[in-house]
Amino acid sequence: MIVVPLKKITPSISQQVLNSETTPDVMKFAILGYDGPQGEAKRKIHRAAHLANLEPLDRQGRVVLAGPLTDKAGSLLVLEFETREEAEEFIRHDPYTVYGVFERVEIHPFLQIFPKSPS
Repeated sequence: MIVVPLKKITPSISQQVLNSETTPDVMKFAILGYDGPQGEAKRKIHRAAHLANLEPLDRQGRVVLAGPLTDKAGSLLVLEFETREEAEEFIRHDPYTVYGVFERVEIHPFLQIFPKSPS
């Protein structure tokens, strides 16, 4: 398990991660972002920026799934990256991390079994 330290860093750096070319050898990572005490209120404020940060990955077909947990504990994202470091860098600069929606983040390698990926 990797817990990404939550640092106040500008979200624009995440664009550097997204602008790198991807190879067919990408790995999937399950990212669990746990909301802090003010997470629900902050989530409303920073949602548009968070979604805009995910948009380039989605256009590249690298978002397997993403959304809030309905018990309001946080969010689950399953995203494709070439390396764990790239996943860490992306979430470290996501607006939900930068602005304190997420109090804690876990990143786990993920093996998708279903639905079967088209090959």
